[in-house]
Amino acid sequence: MEPGAVVDRFGDAFDHCDLETVMSLVTDDIVFESTSPSPDGGRFEGADAVRAEWAKLFANTAEPHFETEETVLLGDRAVVRWRYSWRTDSGDRGHVRGVDVLRLRDGRIAEKLSYVKG
Repeated sequence: MEPGAVVDRFGDAFDHCDLETVMSLVTDDIVFESTSPSPDGGRFEGADAVRAEWAKLFANTAEPHFETEETVLLGDRAVVRWRYSWRTDSGDRGHVRGVDVLRLRDGRIAEKLSYVKG
């Protein structure tokens, strides 16, 4: 699968909280750096640790929605600008905007470094 197709499919699966598809698109030794806690975020290494972290995100967020605003491909790297929203306790939608810096290897995502505005 071409890098652009991998990144697009990953984003779509993430938006649908489809953990099985998300995990099928990453390497066994994936590294994920999350946006929290401040200031550096958490670091998770290996598919099992990353799966557990993403499963918590999907399970603990009311009506999550991930929207890709722009993707830039640079060889084995991709930069994805995104908007993530959720349903708050008051019923409104909250959101943040951010960027993922991805590294791809052998047609799968090997690294996902996430950064958020504010």
